[in-house]
Amino acid sequence: MSDEVLTEVRGGAGHISLNRPKAIHALTLPMCHAMSAALRAWAQDDAIKAVILDHAEGRGFCAGGDIAFLRNSALNDGGVSGRQFFHDEYQLNHQMFTYAKPIVAFMDGITMGGGVGISQPAKYRVATENTRFAMPETGIGLFPDVGGGWYLSRLGQRLGQFLALTGARLDGAECHWAGLATHYLPHDKVAEAKARIAEHPDRIAGILSELSVTPPEARLAGNIDKIAKHFASDRYEDILASLEAAAAAGDDWAAKERDTLGTKSPQTCKVALRQLATSAALGDFADNMRMEYRIASRVLTRPDFAEGVRAVIVDKTNDPAWNPATPEGVGAELIDAIFAPLPADEEWAPLPN
Repeated sequence: MSDEVLTEVRGGAGHISLNRPKAIHALTLPMCHAMSAALRAWAQDDAIKAVILDHAEGRGFCAGGDIAFLRNSALNDGGVSGRQFFHDEYQLNHQMFTYAKPIVAFMDGITMGGGVGISQPAKYRVATENTRFAMPETGIGLFPDVGGGWYLSRLGQRLGQFLALTGARLDGAECHWAGLATHYLPHDKVAEAKARIAEHPDRIAGILSELSVTPPEARLAGNIDKIAKHFASDRYEDILASLEAAAAAGDDWAAKERDTLGTKSPQTCKVALRQLATSAALGDFADNMRMEYRIASRVLTRPDFAEGVRAVIVDKTNDPAWNPATPEGVGAELIDAIFAPLPADEEWAPLPN
């Protein structure tokens, strides 16, 4: 087991704690393998009735995947090790989604990218006042993966498209309002919740309900009508035009979102819209992950990813030079190529049962 993932059995529950605090528990390949191995072992153990997933010390929960590693792969090994990471991370996402025992994820902190991928498959998703939830991939030229196509496309009122394109950060109350969290607990009740669940894993819903409080009003709720209107189209240019027209008429919210989108990778934004539209029509999570792996295996080595990570994370200059530079420059042929099937021996597949 990786020391970056702590696993133990407490009472009737298996307990997984992410333990990479200096990186806000961002997932590495050994961490994904350690989590997967623990889940596989516990699936066979009748004494374990549930799984608790959280983070050890620090700001947690999970800031995403190991972006520096992925950029290094794109620049130095043609994406080979990066594709391996995506492949196995997506197997973990699918393993959690189809897991027979209830998983309780405590999103008590930063929950972004890969952190979304390991919390959203859980039956119980607990937000707190510390929760900061986002899929910020359009800012680094990646795309909202780890099952993002599935979860975001099913939120309704075009909220998923808004989150995918803008990378907007939601607090715990907004996550609960949107259905991304099933319960809202004060941070100081989290330890009690875990202890009681370990003792009574057959009473998870009741325990979480007893410890829940009414969340603050969700700021997002006040903007949902604007989101539904301006983000209605699956064509990126239409969304930009809608925001531009509203901004010209004096709508400050529309101007702010238009300016936000102006900083994002046009390629990623078009990929995300196609991804969510495609996923909404799928009936099987494995099909979604197969699609997302096709995308990941290609955008990893496209110019925008290495450049986006350089500008946002490595140099912190926030001045990415996107290629193509404009939405009009991202043609349908490029998007079709990113989504095309892989050779049969390279396609993604779930872990064998």
